Amino acid sequence: MAKSEVKTSLLDNMIGVGDSVLLEPLTEHTFLENLKKRFDHSEIYTYIGSVVISVNPYRHLPIYTPEKVEEYRNRNFYELSPHIYALADEAYRSLRDQDKDQCILITGESGAGKTEASKLVMSYVAAVCGKGAEVNQVKEQLLQSNPVLEAFGNAKTMRNDNSSRFGKYMDIEFDFKGDPLGGVISNYLLEKSRVVKQPRDERNFHIFYQLLSGGSEDLLKRLKLERDFKQYNYLGLDSAEVNGMDDAANFRTVKNAMQIVGFMDDEAESVLEVVAAVLKLGNIEFKPESRVNGLDESRIQDKNELKEICELLGQDQAVLERAFSFRTVEAKQEKVSTTLNVAQAYYARDALAKNLYNRLFTWLVNRINESIKAQTKVRKKVMGVLDIYGFEIFENNSFEQFIINYCNEKLQQIFIELTLKEEQEEYIKEGIEWTHIEYFNNAIICELIENNTNGILAMLDEECLRPGTVTDETFLEKLNQVCAIHERFESRMSKSSRFLNDTTLPHNCFRIQHYAGKVMYHVEGFVDKNNDLLYRDLSQAMWKTNHMLVKALFPEGNPAKMSLKRPPTAGSQFKASVTTLMKNLQTKNPNYIRCIKPNDQKAPHAFTEALVCHQVRYLGLMENVRVRRAGYAFKQPYESCLERYKMLCSQTWPHWRQGTRDGVKVLLTELRIPAEEFSYGRSKIFIRNPRTLFELEDLRKRRLEDLATLIQKIYRGWKCRTNFLLLKKSQTTISAWTRRHFQRKKYLHLKSVTVLIQSYIRGWKARKLLRELKHQKRCEESATTIAAYWRGTQARKDLRRLKEAARRKHAIAVIWAYWLGYEVRREYRKFFRANAGRKIYEFTIQRIMQKYFLELKKKLPSQSPTERTWPARPYLFLDNTHTELKRIFHLWRCKEYRDQFTEQKTAIFEEKLEASELFKDKKALYTNSVRQPFHGDYLEISKNPKYQKLNGAVEEKIVLADVVNKINRANGKRALRIFVLTKSKFIIADQKSGQIKSTIPVMDITSVSVSKQTDGLFAIHLKEGSTAAAKGDFLFTSDRLIEIITKLYRTIFFKTNQKINVEINNEFLVQFNQDKVCVKFIQGAQKNGNLPACKRKNNRLLEVTVP
Repeated sequence: MAKSEVKTSLLDNMIGVGDSVLLEPLTEHTFLENLKKRFDHSEIYTYIGSVVISVNPYRHLPIYTPEKVEEYRNRNFYELSPHIYALADEAYRSLRDQDKDQCILITGESGAGKTEASKLVMSYVAAVCGKGAEVNQVKEQLLQSNPVLEAFGNAKTMRNDNSSRFGKYMDIEFDFKGDPLGGVISNYLLEKSRVVKQPRDERNFHIFYQLLSGGSEDLLKRLKLERDFKQYNYLGLDSAEVNGMDDAANFRTVKNAMQIVGFMDDEAESVLEVVAAVLKLGNIEFKPESRVNGLDESRIQDKNELKEICELLGQDQAVLERAFSFRTVEAKQEKVSTTLNVAQAYYARDALAKNLYNRLFTWLVNRINESIKAQTKVRKKVMGVLDIYGFEIFENNSFEQFIINYCNEKLQQIFIELTLKEEQEEYIKEGIEWTHIEYFNNAIICELIENNTNGILAMLDEECLRPGTVTDETFLEKLNQVCAIHERFESRMSKSSRFLNDTTLPHNCFRIQHYAGKVMYHVEGFVDKNNDLLYRDLSQAMWKTNHMLVKALFPEGNPAKMSLKRPPTAGSQFKASVTTLMKNLQTKNPNYIRCIKPNDQKAPHAFTEALVCHQVRYLGLMENVRVRRAGYAFKQPYESCLERYKMLCSQTWPHWRQGTRDGVKVLLTELRIPAEEFSYGRSKIFIRNPRTLFELEDLRKRRLEDLATLIQKIYRGWKCRTNFLLLKKSQTTISAWTRRHFQRKKYLHLKSVTVLIQSYIRGWKARKLLRELKHQKRCEESATTIAAYWRGTQARKDLRRLKEAARRKHAIAVIWAYWLGYEVRREYRKFFRANAGRKIYEFTIQRIMQKYFLELKKKLPSQSPTERTWPARPYLFLDNTHTELKRIFHLWRCKEYRDQFTEQKTAIFEEKLEASELFKDKKALYTNSVRQPFHGDYLEISKNPKYQKLNGAVEEKIVLADVVNKINRANGKRALRIFVLTKSKFIIADQKSGQIKSTIPVMDITSVSVSKQTDGLFAIHLKEGSTAAAKGDFLFTSDRLIEIITKLYRTIFFKTNQKINVEINNEFLVQFNQDKVCVKFIQGAQKNGNLPACKRKNNRLLEVTVP
């Protein structure tokens, strides 16, 4: 909307009439024309006083943005154009600021947009109330309860793709600041008959299709479902898929909403299991069978579906099968069991499916209430939102339409009463005289339906409870007897019917003149639907399931709580619910939203006048307008009235300095409006006739045009003056800049000439000075050059003289040196001839040894003790020396390597050395263990909490702890055990629990036996007569055989200072109890990897198969 079109009042830029109370003339035709005109311009909201009429646009409109929320926030109801946000804001502010509990009643027929209207109200309240982590969580839970309830309670119908098939009333609770604390949801009359049968071109409840479309393959497999809709009899195939509705995406939305609301994963899984069970119940088929006594009975054709249902619900198949075939009737102390024929069996199946789904829906509502209820016990303010079925008039109206229309009669009754009460309270508050208003009171219709003695519901309950044959026809006969003279009741037998022979009123029908029109009801099914009977056998079967949710849904099936008292009928339950709802609504300040469906095709821009007219009639909108207009058609606060119309009076324009009421009086007096057309309240002006208001609007419009002309004249004069002053200022500025330009140009010319003259003068002076300096410099350089040449000449003379003196001195020294050398050589020859050979030999040997050591230094091998290389000897006479040096170097590097050892590493190498002495070249498994370090405590018993008990029993330091396989002495089978070796004993314990099985002192061990093969089997021989040897020797297998026996060998040696015998042979004897058994190793194929296979052949032989 452009800025020039922003509406600051209900009356600004009005399309049609925003408030129907102001319609002139007021007729049904003008009312419909006004709705159509506004609908064609995308104005879907219209007021009737404080009532909002909402016409479903069947398309998205950009009027619900966050900007719109801010626009209507904290604004007067009539301050802006009609909108549902205005009503929501008015209700919220009354609750927050005036401490008045509110209720918002949303009514209309299916497809009129009631559910969307309730969402818009809740989203607006959530947007304008407080912020914070806890508040946001409460708001999110309240909003996310809608997708869950829509999935389980909404369905696609002929009139609406997302039709609510239940009535919902939500109380939203607020604290004193207006922040939401929680909520409570009440549901009314779920259309459970839809579970088993849907009209043509309609669907079952959304959740069935969402589960099959959006459930994962794993989920469907767990629920024993298939994705194909055609597999299930309860799903209508005419419209299984709806255009614009993504069931798979909606299923993900529902699962996410359930998590936000607070459903646990197991709860959500249980709910889906019940949904799957209901779906599969429809696939159970029955076939007739005849008994010997001639009675008909039924049997289940295919028990596979029944089996899967029982698996889902944890039920005994035989119990549920019997419940479908027999019915038990109890009277006092007697029980009578009768068989069910095929029709009765199908009735029982459908009754179970309907009750199971209905109770599941009630459980869902209660579970949501547990999550969203207020956690604090402080006093709360309450805003109720009622989204309930509208008045229904179909071709075939049954029990459901009867009680729905009864509910609407009650809502219409309270609507008229509260509307009149609101009007009367405002008149009294403002000091205006209240006059009685004539209107139709539908209490007579409510009395016809709900009277405790002669009401239709009471007679229906009486007919259901009486003994004997009870049918729908007997019920209609009773109605004809009791209600025949009632002016609002008609039937073929009633006296008030105008056409006793009218074929439009069949014998099995009756007609009631509701406030919205006449409705003909077919009595077929009234008795059964009111009874809502579920056989006790089925209730007890459901209670016996292992499914906790299903068990909780059927508490009456508990034998301990079984009662012979007949449960209340559906009609009496609904009547009690409506009574409670009416009492609740009467304690709150009402706000109304009347929803209208513009066409049956769900098409945008289509307005069917006949359809809208029908809804206007049964919603009682014309009656509402007449009630509103019975007194004064329009009322407005003095401040708003004076602000809007003050330009019509010279005394009040442009400013009124006195009281607003006095200003309005002056204004109306000057306009000469008749006194009977208005009244002065305490804070508002009341206008009786809409024509008077429109005359004021016309005057205001003309005055605004005059004011606009005046403003334009003043604006044009101001604009011309401003333009002239701008031109004048511009001319002065241009002249100043022009003069400046020429003066600057002249100045720059003079400046350039002056600079040129100055530069010439400076150049001449500089050249003159340069000539003088050059002459002076040449003179100084000439004197310097002459002096330099003179000093050079003198230096060269001195150099020649010094060189000559030096040559003479050197010649003398050379001659003297030669003389001394001659004398020395002459003396040396005397001694050289006697020792020359020995000295040459010693010198030569010394040089060779020096060269040998230097080359050996460069070629020394690495310092690793395992290195075996050594440089080759260069001379034969150095052979012994070369060998000795190799030995010394090896000893030195071994010492250096040993000096690096810690005590722990020294012990490991000592164990490795011990293992080498015991097993090298004897046991084939030894080579595999050389590179494996010995860790000892592989299980870390002291750190592992699993072996806390075992660690407490071991008091000494653990030498070795590992898991081994103990060989059974009787059959050769293996069992995992923990092998723990300490300094004085070894312990055998259970591998899982850590419980000690045996404790053997190491002093009782005499020897150990192993094979020569690569297997890990070893035998520990115990001392005869010792306590540990009662059952005989031990046989174990382990991949760490070398380490275990080495550590055992060293432990016994340190303890007893004696070495035990380690026998390595492919055959050896062991003692089992009193028998000597030969353990023999043979080659063969392995079945268990590398583990040896032991088999007891007889009392004297145990064969061990090794690879």
